[in-house]
Amino acid sequence: MNKEIDTLSVNAIRILSADAIQKANSGHPGLPLGAAPAAYTLWSRHMNFDPMNPQWINRDRFILSGGHGSMLLYSLLHLFGFGLQVEDLMNFRQLDSLTPGHPEYGHTAGVDATTGPLGAGLGMAVGMAMAEKHLAAKFNKDDMKLIDHYTFALAGDGCMMEGISSEAMSLAGTLKLSKLIVLYDSNNISIEGSTDIAFTENVRKRFEAFGFQTLLVEDGNDIEAIDKAIAEAKADTERPSLIEIKTKIGAGCPAKEGKASAHGEPLGAENVAALRANLGWPVEDAFVVPDEVYENYTAIAEKAAESYTAWKELEAAYGAKYPEDMALFNSYMDNSAAASKLYDIPEFAADQEGAVATRNASGKIINIIKDAIPNLFGGSADLSPSTKTYMNDAGDFSAATPEGNNLHFGVRELAMGAIGNGIMLHGGLQAFVSTFFVFSDYLKPMARLSALMHLPLTFVLTHDSIGVGEDGPTHQPIEQLSTFRAIPNMLTFRPADYTETAAAWYTAMNSTSRPVALVLSRQNLPALPSGVGKNALRGGYIVADAAGSPDAIIIATGSEVGLAMDAKKVLDEKGINTRVVSMPCVELFEEQSETYKEGVLPSSVTNRVTVEAASTFGWDRYATKHVGIDTFGASGPAKLLFEKFGITVDKVVEALS
Repeated sequence: MNKEIDTLSVNAIRILSADAIQKANSGHPGLPLGAAPAAYTLWSRHMNFDPMNPQWINRDRFILSGGHGSMLLYSLLHLFGFGLQVEDLMNFRQLDSLTPGHPEYGHTAGVDATTGPLGAGLGMAVGMAMAEKHLAAKFNKDDMKLIDHYTFALAGDGCMMEGISSEAMSLAGTLKLSKLIVLYDSNNISIEGSTDIAFTENVRKRFEAFGFQTLLVEDGNDIEAIDKAIAEAKADTERPSLIEIKTKIGAGCPAKEGKASAHGEPLGAENVAALRANLGWPVEDAFVVPDEVYENYTAIAEKAAESYTAWKELEAAYGAKYPEDMALFNSYMDNSAAASKLYDIPEFAADQEGAVATRNASGKIINIIKDAIPNLFGGSADLSPSTKTYMNDAGDFSAATPEGNNLHFGVRELAMGAIGNGIMLHGGLQAFVSTFFVFSDYLKPMARLSALMHLPLTFVLTHDSIGVGEDGPTHQPIEQLSTFRAIPNMLTFRPADYTETAAAWYTAMNSTSRPVALVLSRQNLPALPSGVGKNALRGGYIVADAAGSPDAIIIATGSEVGLAMDAKKVLDEKGINTRVVSMPCVELFEEQSETYKEGVLPSSVTNRVTVEAASTFGWDRYATKHVGIDTFGASGPAKLLFEKFGITVDKVVEALS
């Protein structure tokens, strides 16, 4: 190894990061300066990647969980030839640049996850490692390993403080995700000063308790020690690994090293000059890197890219020897054909017989989907008997049986959301996660990231209203529907019967860029008229029309569509010609043509009421009268609760009479 070129290459990351942050007059130089040796060692000596094929399925993954240190990643991507130019670094944090303040998946080549909320990257790394382990168990042969890569995460003290790290790492240890390696940038500094003011635990002991191998590198500048630790982590085939690397925030900057002020503000022009002098950087001009450094990075990238070439040869040989498995693998990589044919399966959208809870309808549909789409991979936060999300005869994913498709997240909603995102980011699997709707508050930050990253993760959220009954207000969602509907790029479905539930699942399985939330009932709901439910694919539709031009319109969702149908009978008898509109997905309805929307909700009919056993917030766009609930619920039988809170036929009739 050439120690001099390694030192220059590490310092190139530091200098480029400092220059970009200084030019932007905004950013976080502390992490890039301190963690540059660890990142360089990992990328130069241990990672398989190809800058020309940044989405290669068998590449090693790198997740910068401390996303505020984004210039570390951007410097690496520039130096290794992923397409970021010097001009992109000069436009750090500027509008429409390829170098936003935090890394954004799908925006910049080489960014494996959108990382902003601290600790979220660790959860997504667990999902990626689970996906790798499952796909390897499904497809690898003794003589050919089609999926065989590592997931690396770089995390700091803030990530370790966030509760999601404990949730996710606990599950990683339980599942023995030995190809997950966490590099802990341990500098004992947070924004407010020394971490001792709020964080004195022994992180390695915590990870030992989770079931991790734990390693310590005392000097974060010691490339050889870091190299040895990563090799030792990779050698453990039974446990995931944590490598604590003791670093100094702002390393190399005399006035800032080891100080909280290095975290989140530019170093200042004088300090950038002092950094250059202290590191012995040979160039005074900003954003200029010596040719020999670029040559070193290019040589490393070319060597790393050989792993892609070798894999393509392996893929061809695998296809020749195991053609059926190869065909299945290719279907995993793109299940669009199978998903688009779901409605061709008679049982998928059959007419409902009798009253059925939509959670039960969903459970039946899941077990139809898993036969059509064998890479369906999901589970719940310890609630599958209640959320009806267990896939029969599909096996359980565990340390001993990674080929299983049923996931058991334990009571870890926040990590579950991040892990689901990680599975979808990995590729090759169609993931879903599940819990009671009221507990979606625990996973909503990760649902927001799903939408931000355009990941079609499916959320199965049951027990959707005060219909939960005796469990009381802690378990009865009120405002959750309006908050999910407020998330940009999210589709929220609240179906009214089996066929609408099938439409929701069809939408979820065919979505390519939006997460879909299925909000499902615990209580049994009556079937809608035969043949109308497929119209739920348009978000809102006429489920029962008036005789002639409507005098009034009831807009309802989920369990309240049946109530609306009953109210229509009373109103019709009173001479008020009433139309019932089912609106299972507001977002899809809003995307329909103006002609269609006017046909469903003619502007001439202003006598309208919305009916939903949830907060009335957001419904003013369609009506001025609402039957809903804007208080918390109560404990008691569901039927009595609907009466207590005025979600009744009488209230709907009163509103329109």
